[in-house]
Amino acid sequence: MNAAEKSVSTLIGIPTQRPTSWWLETLRKRAERMYDEHLDLSKPVAFESEDERRACIKFFNAAYRAEESGKAGAHKLAEEVRPWDPDLAECLVLYGNEEGWHRELLDEFLAHIGGGVTAMGRMTKTFYDVYGKAERLESIMLTNLMFETIGATTYRLSLRRVKQPLARQVLVILTRDESFHVPLNVHFIREILKHHPERSRARLKAIYQAVFHSLILLSLASRKVAQPFDRVTWKELTSAYVENLGRLFVNEPDLDFQPPRHLLAAFGMTRGGLRSAGEPDSISVAAAEAAARREDVQVTPL
Repeated sequence: MNAAEKSVSTLIGIPTQRPTSWWLETLRKRAERMYDEHLDLSKPVAFESEDERRACIKFFNAAYRAEESGKAGAHKLAEEVRPWDPDLAECLVLYGNEEGWHRELLDEFLAHIGGGVTAMGRMTKTFYDVYGKAERLESIMLTNLMFETIGATTYRLSLRRVKQPLARQVLVILTRDESFHVPLNVHFIREILKHHPERSRARLKAIYQAVFHSLILLSLASRKVAQPFDRVTWKELTSAYVENLGRLFVNEPDLDFQPPRHLLAAFGMTRGGLRSAGEPDSISVAAAEAAARREDVQVTPL
């Protein structure tokens, strides 16, 4: 289909919202088969150098911390949500369980390559410490959504160049599941804002801007330790972060989060250019439905 044909497409837009009952039913079905999937630990992982092995350990340590944070945050929020929406609370618990399962897989993988969970770097630790002190439900979920987005972005970029079968299996699992978690987190934010309409949108927009800029800085820090493994340059990674964090909300006027123009301009992007033309957004129900059945998802690199 050429550009002219796309401009007159008769496709009907797919709503970006579903009731909590849909998410709960889908999460329950995913939970039934979650532990049926296992890593293939039958063979050792061959690295080209010790530097690559150490960088691999650092790379998946960052993934481990993100999953650990996601699980803890989701289960904490579930207790706060349960009094006014038990179904939404169960969704949070099941989502947290998926994050916990990822953490278990990462534990297995790191042990298999002779590594383990290590201490975080200063910048990353500071970021997680600040995140851990957040109290408002919507602030926690917005930050978590942005974590999920950069995680999925990093994994997809890494799949372009990582060749080791076991490392690729872990990356595919993480990428596939984050494709479901991103729109799920948007649902959490919407439901929390519905319950707390008095909460300041200006405050939430400020958090979006602060986290956006912080994650761009983290991309620079990550290159110092992970690039020998994933071979993704700072420019590639940061450009993808800016694009995907920017695209999160450009087609969601009810949420009204606008990506920073100066960062878009620095990488040759505009808000208008980020708006999708026919394909579903990463936060839409279409994206969630496509990723809901793990066994049917085929992950391709960016």
